[in-house]
Amino acid sequence: MTDTDNNSLPERKRGSGVKMVYDLLRDEILDLVLPPGSPIDEVQLAERFKLSRTPIREALVRLAGEGLIDTLPNRSTMVSSIDFLNLHTFFEALVLMYRVTTRLAAQNHRPEDLPVIRGFHEDYAAAVQSRDALAMIATNAAFHAAIAEAGRNPYFTGLFRRLLDEGRRILRLYYQSYEEQFPQRFVDEHAEIIAAIEARDVEAADRLGKAHAEQIVEQVQKLFTRNNKLDIAL
Repeated sequence: MTDTDNNSLPERKRGSGVKMVYDLLRDEILDLVLPPGSPIDEVQLAERFKLSRTPIREALVRLAGEGLIDTLPNRSTMVSSIDFLNLHTFFEALVLMYRVTTRLAAQNHRPEDLPVIRGFHEDYAAAVQSRDALAMIATNAAFHAAIAEAGRNPYFTGLFRRLLDEGRRILRLYYQSYEEQFPQRFVDEHAEIIAAIEARDVEAADRLGKAHAEQIVEQVQKLFTRNNKLDIAL
C-alpha cells in the first residue's frame, strides 16, 4: 500500500490505523516493553502493522508530543529516556494529587461511587495475588482515578490521570524492585483509604493518601540512591 493509496481510504479507517499504532506503541513504551533508548524505525513499523508510513508518522508525532519518543539531529527516532534528575518534580505533584483527590472523595463522594472504587480495589488485590505487575499498575491507576472522580473536581481528575499515566514507566520499575514479591500492605492501604472515604473522614483520607504516595516515592528513590544521594550514571 502506498501513501497515495492510504490517502484514498475513508478518514475513519485511516484514523483508526493511527490510533491502533499509537495505542500499541504507547502501551509498549509505558510498560517498558520498549525500554528507553530503543530505536523506532518507520519502515519496520509499517511492515509490522501492515500500514503505509503516513499513519505511522502521525502516530509517532502524537507520541513525540507526549514526550515518549525523541527525534535526534540525525533524524533517527528513539524511545525517550526517563528524566531521573528531575524526578522530584513528578513526585511532588504525585503526592499532592494522592492527597487532594482522596480528601475530596471523602468530602464529596456519592453512594454510587463506592461500589466502583471497591470493584477496582478487588481487581488490584487479585493482581497482587497473581503477582501480575502490569495488571497491578493498570488496576492501581483505575482505583485512584475512580477516587478522583468521586471528588467531583474534573481539573484534579484530569491532572491525576495524566500523572498516573506518565508514571507507568516509573511504577514498572517500582514493582520490579520487589522482585515480584509484592507485600500485602498495598492492598491493606487501599482498604484503609476506602474506609476513610466511606466514613467521610477528610483528615484521615488526606493522611492515608499522603502516606500511600510517600511510600511509593521512597521505594522508587531506593532504586536510584546510595547514602541518600543520587547515584546515576550520566
